[in-house]
Amino acid sequence: MLPPLLFTDLPALLSGHLLQGPAAPAAAVRHLLLDSRRAGPPAGALFIALRGPSHDGHRYLPQAYAQGVRLFVVAENAALPGGLAAYPGAGFVAVASPLGALQALAAAHRRQFAGPVWAVTGSNGKTIVKEWLAQLLGPDEVICRSPRSYNSQVGVPLSVWELSPERHTLGLFEAGISEAGEMAKLAAIIQPTEGIFTTLGTAHDAGFASAAEKLREKLRLFEGPRFRRLYYCADQAPVREAVAALGLPGFGWTRHDAPGAALRFRVAPADAGRTAVKARAGALGPRADFVLPFADEPSVENALHGLAVLLARGVAPAEIQRRLARLQPVAMRLEMKQGRHDSYLLDDTYNNDLAGLALALAALGRQARPGRRTLILSDVLESGLTGPALYARVGALLPAHGVTRLVAIGPEISAEMNKLKIISEELKADDAQPELLAFNPQLLTENPQLITHNPKLITEFYPSTEAFLAQLNPADFAHETILVKGARRFGFERIVAALQAQQHGTVLEVNLDALGHNLQHFRQQLRPGTKLMVMVKAFAYGAGSYEVASLLEFQRADYLAVAYADEGIALREAGIGLPILVMNPAPDAFALLRRHRLEPEIYSFEILEAYLAAFEAPDSSTHSFTNSPIHIKLDTGMRRLGFEEADVPALGALLRQHAARLPVAGIMTHLAAADDPAHDDFTRAQLAAFGRMAGALEEALGHPVLKHALNSAGIRRFPEAQLDMVRLGIGLYGVDASGLDANALRPVSALRTTISQIKTLPAGATVGYGRRGAAGALDRRIATLAIGYADGYDRRFGNGAGAVLVHGRPAPLVGAVCMDMCMVDVTDIPAARAGDVAVVFGEGLPLPALAARIGTIAYELLTNVSERVKRVFVSE
Repeated sequence: MLPPLLFTDLPALLSGHLLQGPAAPAAAVRHLLLDSRRAGPPAGALFIALRGPSHDGHRYLPQAYAQGVRLFVVAENAALPGGLAAYPGAGFVAVASPLGALQALAAAHRRQFAGPVWAVTGSNGKTIVKEWLAQLLGPDEVICRSPRSYNSQVGVPLSVWELSPERHTLGLFEAGISEAGEMAKLAAIIQPTEGIFTTLGTAHDAGFASAAEKLREKLRLFEGPRFRRLYYCADQAPVREAVAALGLPGFGWTRHDAPGAALRFRVAPADAGRTAVKARAGALGPRADFVLPFADEPSVENALHGLAVLLARGVAPAEIQRRLARLQPVAMRLEMKQGRHDSYLLDDTYNNDLAGLALALAALGRQARPGRRTLILSDVLESGLTGPALYARVGALLPAHGVTRLVAIGPEISAEMNKLKIISEELKADDAQPELLAFNPQLLTENPQLITHNPKLITEFYPSTEAFLAQLNPADFAHETILVKGARRFGFERIVAALQAQQHGTVLEVNLDALGHNLQHFRQQLRPGTKLMVMVKAFAYGAGSYEVASLLEFQRADYLAVAYADEGIALREAGIGLPILVMNPAPDAFALLRRHRLEPEIYSFEILEAYLAAFEAPDSSTHSFTNSPIHIKLDTGMRRLGFEEADVPALGALLRQHAARLPVAGIMTHLAAADDPAHDDFTRAQLAAFGRMAGALEEALGHPVLKHALNSAGIRRFPEAQLDMVRLGIGLYGVDASGLDANALRPVSALRTTISQIKTLPAGATVGYGRRGAAGALDRRIATLAIGYADGYDRRFGNGAGAVLVHGRPAPLVGAVCMDMCMVDVTDIPAARAGDVAVVFGEGLPLPALAARIGTIAYELLTNVSERVKRVFVSE
């Protein structure tokens, strides 16, 4: 076993210097922590305070310290909250670049591994190729691989840090870049011995002078002295030529007789959605036939990379076919779904290794919903560990993420977890061994006899998924937040199906990673100190209020805003703690506003007097409610709600008179046309009026308050008017309101439904209400979809105005949109079958273009999606 890396080794290794030594001089660095919100077991955790355009990890040192972390890497000359004196017993090393320190740590760790390390890069398909290669090589190797798509300047070092000479025989990591100069850093960390280049596409073109420069940059990954072989598709001429020009040890394969390829493939459709492959080594080499369990082109391309690797490694054809037949689609995302009996599900049922389990538990720990947190967990595979050592590590993760109930399924996890019983209360109470208080998993691995039962954790053990399902009563999981995490072979999708709320086949998929990307994009536009209020009204623009609000709270937004009190109350009851503005408060809900710490928008003297009167009601004694502050709405030109400029003197006097019991948190206005350059003079006049009015009110109050005027378009088009806070709305959800963000924002929502039935209409026949849909002079194939206007699909899309995508091809609407269904023409899509998915909006059908077809805006299409449509939230 290699000696652990000691904290005292860091100054020399990282070219830094020691600011303060830890209380335990021989403290070992066992895991890396970048986010105080995702803290695991604190013993051996090294917190690295990264800085980014909108983030500074130094701000969160107190939170990490409060969670028990005692080892820190910080930037030179960084201001430490409270100073070093605020962190007694903690060790601090200062470095020039915390990100560089993270990468140097991972590179040093990688040098301790003498086995083969594979790297996968390219423009598309990296994660799927990596996952499939892990499946194909799994029978021969114990593999450490990147969790999900951890391929960035931060994700790669975190992945490589998990590589262990004692546990693994092979490392498998993916690498992605977005600009020149990045790949050299990743190559120094991964130090690959073999690699795969997938494709050269258009992704991240903006970061490079040309496609040739981008290709050259990507191939830098494979230039190290230990690198032995690069697998690639030789049909990509630029790739083939660049590999040859650089003198890389290439192993090319071809489907179209590219020169110099070592392998030649011929593919043809087979039955039941499969693909036949004829493989030949060289022009006259031996031939072998295989069948891939996929028919779509991207999957065939990705699988051929893996097939080339197995053939080059000399695996017998029969064994190759056995492995190919077991390839499974890669579920790269954790899905969040509404469960039965007010439960909430986190579905991560693809694989189950330690790295993936830690990520999934972090997602569980972020959930703000009240009630128990339950983990349904299968045997943990692909870890390189067995028995007590493995499940002591699993046990260490559970309390760190608030797990209160464990359902263990599988023979190994049942035996080992039942034996270990998770956490030792005796260790926590042993004052003679204070270093054990932080629950050191290494100690538990070495001393399993110390572990005793923790009565606070409910545990259940089942030998198989079938045994669990045989006794399952979904009501036993009422009001719980449940992470379902299992290896593929355990079939945990059956557990998800049994616990999930039953709804029809139309689904709105909400990509929380895209939402987080958009949030950071707008945050990067803000001046230092400008706060961010995010709109989650109207069910978060149809996306789902709780899930969006929970992510925003995790991402440290400053405020949320809803339209009505009941929306804010629902968020409070779901555990959301951020300040919440209510934009349309009703007088009969004022007591509830204060009870739930909701901040009303006050827009008229009538509403203000009613709010004051609510304080004097018999059931509103001051000790019964929290005095939630108010936000004053000023009308500067929208002409909807708000005080006008002539009202300001009287309003100021009233606010000053009642200042003791009527605290003002903010002053706001609403811009009428911030998205339209034709009205910029009007917008500037609004902002000038707001400045005058808000200044007069602050003078009357005698102190400054938060001032906010800008919406999504205003954030981008009028940055000089950011003031104290901005309000982010439609831009968060991926719709460009300013004309400046079309290439920067990612679409968040995709609406999909299914084909219920397909019929052939003879020439002259009609379909639907009013016989509005006609087949015309030729027979037509008409598919009925499981979506209608009760689901929020606008009736104006009927009779050819709208279209959906089936197998990536447009299928126009036929006839009228019905309440629960509609019909589309799939005559020109012969592969369409009942049960196939139809994209209503999403990739290939962007919301703005779809809205333009019926003369509306993207807001309407998003907010119209009915709450009866099942929301599925996905995150990597």
